Amino acid sequence: MTSQFFTYNKQKVIQALRYHFITRREIKVMMILVNVFALLSAGLFFFKKISPFAFLISSLLWFGLMITFWFLLPYMVYRKADTFKDRFQVLLSDATFRIENERGGRSWEWSAFSTWIESPHFFHLYFNARSFFIIPKEAFEGDGVHAARNILKDKIARK
Repeated sequence: MTSQFFTYNKQKVIQALRYHFITRREIKVMMILVNVFALLSAGLFFFKKISPFAFLISSLLWFGLMITFWFLLPYMVYRKADTFKDRFQVLLSDATFRIENERGGRSWEWSAFSTWIESPHFFHLYFNARSFFIIPKEAFEGDGVHAARNILKDKIARK
């Protein structure tokens, strides 16, 4: 199955990168712990068990982490990766996943991918926990999105 040529939309890529970071187990655990800590410090501050300074520090920690995961990390990854500024075509076959641009292409056997997830605008194909491709659903015309999803279901384990 062949996709049409596509380019990456910056805002959609940022959203997909946020989705990637938020779905990471270690980040989820850290965010839950920081939120519990923030709620606990708010409760302790309300009942006058801690000083305003301690509450301020816990609030700054919460804001800092949220800003980091929601804004800084996705924009840093986007800015560093030249991939998002190029024009590509994806080819899905029974044996391989192939991505091409005007300068050439690269193929991988399906076994090279460990898992995949689907976000609102992308398919995320993971080699490992830190290395992945995002393929826009817009790259597939008509029922192509459904066909691509079926190929991914058949070839790669779902997260």
